[in-house]
Amino acid sequence: MGERSMRVLVFSHKAEVREAIVNAVGRRPAADLARVDYVEAAGIADVLSEVDAGNVDLAILDGEAQPTGGIGLCRQLKSEITDCPPIVVSVRRKDDRWLATWSQADAVLVHPLDPLTAAETVADVLRARRVPVANG
Repeated sequence: MGERSMRVLVFSHKAEVREAIVNAVGRRPAADLARVDYVEAAGIADVLSEVDAGNVDLAILDGEAQPTGGIGLCRQLKSEITDCPPIVVSVRRKDDRWLATWSQADAVLVHPLDPLTAAETVADVLRARRVPVANG
């Protein structure tokens, strides 16, 4: 039996931003982690339904998304979802990192995305989230 793949939700109103995030992080951000399956969301309703349903191991939100950005959405999810998955926020400027901190994001990616840094950041957040399996 193979290990379950991880579901990563990528939110942006722009398809090219979602594509850039998926390409930077890759299908296997680290050798010790399961393969990643991406769920792309262009709107808030899709993000809320996926996260609410517990279908997501990690969400990557575009801080620049319109009309509602990933920074405000992150803060909303962290306050409203009891078992909220880890969230990574992508921002355009290093100076916007403080906003991501305010949003309670687990990590921040800064554009232009460096594939090595993006994969490493996502892998670190996924590792921190992983729960050991106990044989019962």
